[in-house]
Amino acid sequence: MDLHAAVDPKWQGLAHPNGDPIRLNSQDFVAIDRDRDATYDPIYRPQALYNRVAEGFHANNEAFLLQEVATNLPIYRPDAGPTDFHLHLPPGAFQLVLVTSGMFTFDYDGLVHYVGPGAVILQSAIVHRQLFYTWSGLPTGENLKTPQSAVPDPMSLGYSGKFLEAFITDPTSLPNPTVVGFDHIDEAETPRLAWGHSLHDRPPEAGFWFQDPLALEALYRPLADGQVKSAVPVHVRNLGIEVPSGHLVIGHIIATDPLGRSLLPKSAAAASNPADLAKGEVVVYRVIRGTAEFKNGAGQAIELSAGDSVTAGKNAIHLVGMGEDTQILRLGLLKGMENLRKWTPTQRDEIDGLAGQIITRKDIRPQRTEGKPVGYLYK
Repeated sequence: MDLHAAVDPKWQGLAHPNGDPIRLNSQDFVAIDRDRDATYDPIYRPQALYNRVAEGFHANNEAFLLQEVATNLPIYRPDAGPTDFHLHLPPGAFQLVLVTSGMFTFDYDGLVHYVGPGAVILQSAIVHRQLFYTWSGLPTGENLKTPQSAVPDPMSLGYSGKFLEAFITDPTSLPNPTVVGFDHIDEAETPRLAWGHSLHDRPPEAGFWFQDPLALEALYRPLADGQVKSAVPVHVRNLGIEVPSGHLVIGHIIATDPLGRSLLPKSAAAASNPADLAKGEVVVYRVIRGTAEFKNGAGQAIELSAGDSVTAGKNAIHLVGMGEDTQILRLGLLKGMENLRKWTPTQRDEIDGLAGQIITRKDIRPQRTEGKPVGYLYK
């Protein structure tokens, strides 16, 4: 991705990705990624270590990648600190971030978000950067094992910043142009609107989505049907990503309180809909904290603990039990994903090579906390 093809100065906009089609694994497969086998690599920048759900990624035809991102260096170091302004062009409209510890400041097309555990952001082709993150000061081994949470409790807020991140296909195969380098950022003005076009394969209704973990829509509702055994009641939070993802992915957090204590912010409204937890041609579960038990089609038990993930075909596994103080991210990959194609290496390099040429207009926001991101490459 560091070598770019020559850019035609007469370039008028993006073409549809015309590479291989995306194909979900339609078999009854089960792929498990264990935390004990995890590796953490500084794939993009030295302060961020990436733990990829590799077994599930490969078993699912490399159609969908979930990874943990753990910050591991202080922000004041010259090789760490804020990032440049860049954007991702994944197939469709999908980059998902779920913060699981610490605090971050993200800037999405000039709109600043201060986010902690449980915050959800979904976006595509929006120019953004990371301005700030917390760092605990712990050695690497200890830092990578600090507890994570989808609830903004005081303990999780105090650790180094971490988040779970998901892309359709591998982000190393996507165009990821840097549009304003770090050394050229003027804090008084931020690029606002980029090259307008109608050809990138963004599904209808797809757009920017931010869900605060304490918003009414994010409150946990009881799971009504009792299909999951637990010593404490099971609750479900709808991440609200099905529509803003363009009906590509549906997401929930399934969770329990600690024994004798109420941790989850709950709603007194109706119970969650069990049918929502049946959606997905392929499902991905990540245990954020606690323990969970699944059964495969043959009735064999699969036990997972914090940091473990399982990727499976539509009816290949079922969640049957949860421990107390457990939180599980569930992502259901929908049929619409198979209407998308991957970028070819040539397309990727051409778009990366455009860099700041993608930006064609700059506006100034009166307040950096007002308004909504516009989606740079979309009218």
